[in-house]
Amino acid sequence: MAAPRTPKAPRKVLGRLSLPERAFVADALRTETVGGVLLLLAAVAALIWANIPALRHSYETLADLHMGPGTLGLNLSMAHWAADGLLAVFFFVAGIELKRELVAGDLRDPRAAVLPVVAALCGMAVPALVYTLTNLTTGGSTQGWAVPTATDIAFALAVLAVIGTSLPSALRAFLLTLAVVDDLFAILIIAVFFTDGLNFAALGGAAAGLVVFWLLLRKGVRGWYVYVPLAMVIWALMYNSGVHATIAGVAMGLMLRCTTREGEEHSPGEHVEHLVRPLSAGLAVPVFALFSAGVKVSGGALADVFTKPETLGVVLGLVVGKALGIFGGTWLTVRFTRASLSEDLAWADVFAVATLAGIGFTVSLLIGELAFARDAVLTDEVKAAVLTGSLIAAVCATVLLKIRNGKYRRLCAEEERDDDLDGIPDVYEEDDPAYHLRMAQIHERKAAEHRRIAAERAAAARHGLAEVAGGAGEEDDRPA
Repeated sequence: MAAPRTPKAPRKVLGRLSLPERAFVADALRTETVGGVLLLLAAVAALIWANIPALRHSYETLADLHMGPGTLGLNLSMAHWAADGLLAVFFFVAGIELKRELVAGDLRDPRAAVLPVVAALCGMAVPALVYTLTNLTTGGSTQGWAVPTATDIAFALAVLAVIGTSLPSALRAFLLTLAVVDDLFAILIIAVFFTDGLNFAALGGAAAGLVVFWLLLRKGVRGWYVYVPLAMVIWALMYNSGVHATIAGVAMGLMLRCTTREGEEHSPGEHVEHLVRPLSAGLAVPVFALFSAGVKVSGGALADVFTKPETLGVVLGLVVGKALGIFGGTWLTVRFTRASLSEDLAWADVFAVATLAGIGFTVSLLIGELAFARDAVLTDEVKAAVLTGSLIAAVCATVLLKIRNGKYRRLCAEEERDDDLDGIPDVYEEDDPAYHLRMAQIHERKAAEHRRIAAERAAAARHGLAEVAGGAGEEDDRPA
């Protein structure tokens, strides 16, 4: 008779990360957080620059300043170079992140990949639905349905840095992975829905360049002086093909190898990402924000954000749609799979992170420019709506996260505790006998020290009593 099968324990979602994944996430978030602060500063600078009457003309002049070889179809404005050129670096890093997640990170396990993928899809579908319903019922344009679908991870992490929330690493990793998947689908939306006409000769040249790029990587050819010029040629051909030029960045990022081989400490993809991420977070995204966030703000303009169908749809999509979509997707995943939420967290934590994901800055601004490219006034109004919705989402998330901040601090302290001083947090060594032997020795040394101190105090107390008992009293020599 066969022995009864032991039921498997339910898988925990948003549980503790593995030690290598935790180290990678910590390094990535550290760079993104610094970049997010620069992004905030650039956005504020753009708003101030564009709204001071004495400076507004210089801002518009700089944004419209054209440069580049016209014979190659690249005589572009500074704002255009920022959106199509510098953001290609941002999407290149996004491509590497996605490749690493698929082959070496959490997404390589289908069971673990279900949660961020479903959450990201719901977090894009629901905002698009909210925007569409808002505009269908009020007679607005549905062209901007994709604007509130994107999450800006740098901006979100900058908010976390400013409010000082000690968010547990599992929630930070969930937010990061969610944003990576979100970026992938945003790239697909840009490629499919915002490509007007195709130049097949340029597109074929870009495809040939990508093949050469891939072959060089396969052959192990090294040297930035080989890849950087080739990448620029691929980007220029992709731009002239009619497909958005940032697609070239993500395509090259996906080609890099993100698994280690014998003798390698880091894969080529991780090495390149480590070099390029500061350029993306510290330069490319802030400069794009500087040229994209400079919208005119006034009482009337802010009132229009909540009255015009297109802008109201963007705000509701970011604030309401993102929170409900991501939270709902996460809840459905846990409800209909053999999974349960980590006992260290509550559903309120998931909702707070879902609200934080409503900060849709960089890619939302880009999609807004593409969606309403033929209407400059509406483009600026949609940009103002993105800024407003992102600000409201940030404030709401700040309040929700602050309520649970005491709990987060305790969780982070537990994650960082290293009593045996071996450089590895104790929570990752609880099943290692050597760790418990080290801790036993530490406790024995502490116990011996406490016994010594107790013995010295007891001896001192006995000596003091003996002196008092045999000593003389006051002036009349009465016993003390």
